Amino acid sequence: MEYLQEFHGWWGYVAITANGILGVAALVAWRAPKIRGQWLWISIIGAEVAMLIQVLVGVVLVASGDYRVARFHMFYGFIAFLTVGLAYQYRNQMRGRREMLYGLVGLFLMGLGIRAILQVGS
Repeated sequence: MEYLQEFHGWWGYVAITANGILGVAALVAWRAPKIRGQWLWISIIGAEVAMLIQVLVGVVLVASGDYRVARFHMFYGFIAFLTVGLAYQYRNQMRGRREMLYGLVGLFLMGLGIRAILQVGS
């Protein structure tokens, strides 16, 4: 469990950085259609999967009983999990604006991750 806790600590930064960078990239692609493409969607899926892995590892740590964390830290993880699901659910309603949706979702996930990290320190 110690290795898993260490992985959870540094993987959070990977997930936060990936979602932030790709959130900005998706918003730029929304305004500049020339840079849209499959590379963007594969990258966004990768960033969101990184966040879901982070949540899954957190759930395993808490379920083990050896890991105690602030309630709001877990709350932010739960909201991140829901956000990815809701974004996927509403992708068809956002035709023509999917880059905007996933750009905002990426930035929101980045913010949730930052808030979750700040809860661990307090």
